[in-house]
Amino acid sequence: MTDRERPKYRGIRTFRDRHGRFQFRYPSDWHVFELSDDRDGVMVSPEAQDPATYFCVWATRLQDAIVAEDLDVLREGVGEGLSQLPGLSIESASEDVLGNLVRLRRVYTFEQDGSIRRRKVWMLYVYKWLFALVAQGANADEYEHWSMMLEDCFDDFDLAPALWFASDRELAKELD
Repeated sequence: MTDRERPKYRGIRTFRDRHGRFQFRYPSDWHVFELSDDRDGVMVSPEAQDPATYFCVWATRLQDAIVAEDLDVLREGVGEGLSQLPGLSIESASEDVLGNLVRLRRVYTFEQDGSIRRRKVWMLYVYKWLFALVAQGANADEYEHWSMMLEDCFDDFDLAPALWFASDRELAKELD
C-alpha cells in the first residue's frame, strides 16, 4: 500500500432516486454515472474515466413480496450467484431480518479484467423490491484508500418511509 494522503471531503451531495424509493449522500467531487445493463439506479465514483472504484445502488422490482421466512432461499441464491465470479474469496457474510426486511451483507474479492477487486455488497429485500448497494475498490489498496467515503455512502443510505412500512409484518398484510 502506498503512503498517499487520505481523501478529504470538499462537500456532500445527496442523490435522490427519481421514484422516491431511496437516497444517499456522497462526496460532492465524485462523478455520477448511469448504470449499464438496464439497471435502475446510479453509480458515483472518485474516478472520472473508466471508474473501477465506486459506490452504486440499483432497484429491481420483484414478482412476489419477500418475507422473513424467505431468508434461506435468498441466502442460497446469493451464494449461487457469487460462486460464478472468478477467483471468488468471501471475507465476510451476514444477514439481518427486521420485520419482513431482509438484508444480506457480503464482503469479497474476485478477479476482473486482470485485477483483484474488493467489494462490499448489501442486498436489501423490502416488500416487492431488491435494492443492491455495492462499494467496489479497483483493488484492495484502492478500497482501503477510499473506504471511509464508501462506508459513509452505506451509512447515509435511506429507504423511503413507505418501504419501511411495507416491511412491517402486520401492515404488509393490508397492502396485498
